[in-house]
Amino acid sequence: MPFRPDQLHAVVFDMDGVLIDSEALYLKAARTTAQEFGFIFSDDLHQSIVGSPQEICNKKIQEAMGPEFPFVDYDRLYSQMVVAEFDREIPIKPGVRELLSLLSTLEIPTAVATSTGRNLANDHLSRAELSPYFRRIITRDDVSKGKPHPEPYLLAAKTLGVDPKFCLALEDSHNGVRSAHGAGMQTIMVPDMLPATEEISGLCIAVMDGLHKVRERFEVN
Repeated sequence: MPFRPDQLHAVVFDMDGVLIDSEALYLKAARTTAQEFGFIFSDDLHQSIVGSPQEICNKKIQEAMGPEFPFVDYDRLYSQMVVAEFDREIPIKPGVRELLSLLSTLEIPTAVATSTGRNLANDHLSRAELSPYFRRIITRDDVSKGKPHPEPYLLAAKTLGVDPKFCLALEDSHNGVRSAHGAGMQTIMVPDMLPATEEISGLCIAVMDGLHKVRERFEVN
């Protein structure tokens, strides 16, 4: 792996699928809700929207489902299901606390760059007791262009006061990898719902099987 932890100035995390174990929950809710209206929410559709801002997701869903799809009713029921699931628990990905604790010990500042809106992102990170680890939380509401545009990661680096080339980005989605790489960050993909394609692997310094593997890379230095 090209980077040396002692040469990193910051680490920037995506939220859904990297910190919060939410992508499977979103997919289950989308499939269940679509079935309620007699439609199938396909794997291809799901893969096309992972890591995208909400407005792009909504547009792609409507285009894929067609004009007969009752999107307003779907969106209302889908949102109710997701809220109910998160009201029960904010699940976090394995290895999150251990990695964040180690980065804190190493005095490497951290930030979040997420496609989720500000209120929801702050709520989830706070209830998961992860907020104190992060100096900055960049949400969809803080940028004019969401992922795959590099603006979220560029803003994260700017607010931390570091050069993007000395930042490590941790992503699970293709759009997220494109965003971080476009910002000039060293990017590691930690796959969740999507595998790393040849294109995406080429944009990463590594593809790693879980945050525990990322933590181990810091521990050997």
